[in-house]
Amino acid sequence: MTPAIMARFARMAKPDLSLMNDEGFTASRLRIEILSGLTVALALVPEAIAFAFVAHVHPLVGLYAAFIVGLITALFGGRPGMISGATGALAVVMVALVIEHGVEYLFATVVLMGLLQIFAGVMQWGKFIRLVPHPVMLGFVNGLAIVIFLAQLTQFKVSDGDGQVWLSGTPLYVMLALVALTMAIIHYLPKLTKVIPAPLAGIGIVAAIVIVFGLDVPRVGDMASIEGGLPPFHIPAVPFTWETLQIILPYSIILAAIGLIESLLTLNLVGEMTGKRGGASQECVAQGLANTVTGFFGGMGGCAMIGQSMINVKSGGRTRIAGIAAALFLLFFILAGSSIIEQIPLAALVGVMFMVVIGTFAWNSFRIMRKVPLIDAFVIVLVTIVTVATDLAVAVVVGVIVSALAYAWNNARRIHAHTEIDADGVKAYRIQGPLFFGSSDGFMELFTIDADPSKVIVDFADSRVVDQSALQAIEAVAAKYEAVGKQIQLRHLSRDCHSLLTKAGHLMVDSDDDPEYEIAANYSVRTGILEGGH
Repeated sequence: MTPAIMARFARMAKPDLSLMNDEGFTASRLRIEILSGLTVALALVPEAIAFAFVAHVHPLVGLYAAFIVGLITALFGGRPGMISGATGALAVVMVALVIEHGVEYLFATVVLMGLLQIFAGVMQWGKFIRLVPHPVMLGFVNGLAIVIFLAQLTQFKVSDGDGQVWLSGTPLYVMLALVALTMAIIHYLPKLTKVIPAPLAGIGIVAAIVIVFGLDVPRVGDMASIEGGLPPFHIPAVPFTWETLQIILPYSIILAAIGLIESLLTLNLVGEMTGKRGGASQECVAQGLANTVTGFFGGMGGCAMIGQSMINVKSGGRTRIAGIAAALFLLFFILAGSSIIEQIPLAALVGVMFMVVIGTFAWNSFRIMRKVPLIDAFVIVLVTIVTVATDLAVAVVVGVIVSALAYAWNNARRIHAHTEIDADGVKAYRIQGPLFFGSSDGFMELFTIDADPSKVIVDFADSRVVDQSALQAIEAVAAKYEAVGKQIQLRHLSRDCHSLLTKAGHLMVDSDDDPEYEIAANYSVRTGILEGGH
C-alpha cells in the first residue's frame, strides 16, 4: 500500500465525534439521541436473532455482529444517523457457506469481506453510487418496504412441534390488537408530546400492558435467549491455505458487494431525509473496518439496516450518539438486561416495523409513474419486483443495467447531421448528437458517399466522440471516401477526442485542438494524420 493510499485511509478512518447540529448541542438533544438509540436497540434484538437463524448460526453470533458493526460504523461511518448490523440480505448468502463448511469459515469470510470493503473505500469506489438513477432508488425503497413487511409476518407464526403454523382465533386477534395499538401510539403521540420518541413509547406501553395483564402472546424470549458475555477475540480456526482462500473468496466478494450496495443506498436515503450529502467512500471504509473486526470477535458481519435507520431518523437521531447508544444498549441487553428484554412482546416490535414500512414506501411513486417516461415507470416496477423476489443488490444492478440500456438507446437515436454545400462545391456534414457504440451504425448511414462531391467536411462541433466504436465508425467512413477517390476532413474534435484517437491507434494526432472548438482539425485519409486547420 502506497503512502498516499495509507494517508487517505487514515483520513477516512478518523472518527468525527462532533455532536453539533443546526440547533447546537444541548441536554435536550442528548436526551433525544440516547432515547432514539434505545428504541433502535430494542428493534435490533429480534432482527439479529432472526437473521442468525437464517444463517444457521447461534443467536449470539447475530447479536455480536449487530453490536460491533453498529458501534464501529456509528463512530467512523460517512453518515451520522445511519444504523448498521446483521442483515437478511447477507444472511441468505451465508447460509450455504455455513452448512457446507461450518461457522469458522464464515468468520474468515467476514474478515476478508471487510478487507475488500476497506479497499473499495480507499479507492473511493463509493462515488459510483451516483450512477444509480432515481427510478432505481424508488424501486429500491418500495421493494425494501415490502420485504420488511413480509419479514414481520413470520412473527404471526408459532411452533406446534411439527413446524410453524399461523396464529388463529383469540391469539391472532390479541396479536393484531397489540400491533394496531403500537401503530396508533406511534402515529398520534407526536401530536401530544415529543419528550419521548414515539416508537419507544409504543414499545414501552404495549410491553407494560402485556406484562401487567399477563397476556399470552409471543415474546422476544420465545425466539431465543439473548443472555451472553462480552464477545471474545477469536482468530477463525481455518487452515491458512490456498484451498481455504478458494472457498471463502467468492463468498467474500458477493457479501462485500451486497453490503456496500445496501449501505450506500441507505446512506443516500438517510441523506435525503436529513439534508446531508457525501461520505460514500468513508462509509465503505467504516463498513469494512466493522466487518473485519467482527470476524475476529465471532460475529456474522453486517451492513446498513434501512429499517432501523428509519426508526432512528424518525425518532430524532441525527448524530453519532444515537448509533453509539444503540450499540451500547444492545451490549447491555446481552450482558445484564436479557431477562427484561425477553419479556417484550413481538407485537410491539412488529407494530414499529409496520410504521417503518409505511414511512419507507414511496407512495408518491404511483403518481410519479403516470408522469415520467414509460421506461422509468418500468424500472420502478422492475426493481421493486426483483427486490422482493431475489435481493437488493441484484435488483439495483438490474435496474442500473436497464436504465443504462434505455439511456444508450435514446442517445443512439439522437445522431443526425445537417448538410450544406458551399460556393466551392464542398459538402459539410454538421454532426449532432453523441457518437458512441450505440449510434455508430446510424452515423455511418448519414453519408451519401457515391453522390457526394470530391471534398467532404465532417464537423463535430455539436457532437462528441465517446468510445472505440465511434473511432472505428469514423475510420470506416473515411476509408469508404478514400476508396472512391474523395477527400474527407474532420473538424472540431475536442482534446479528449484527440486523446481517444491516439490511444486507439486508429489515427495519428499531432495537432493541439482548442477544447473550446475554436480551431478546426483536418484528417487526411491519404496520410492518416489529423492536422491542424483554420
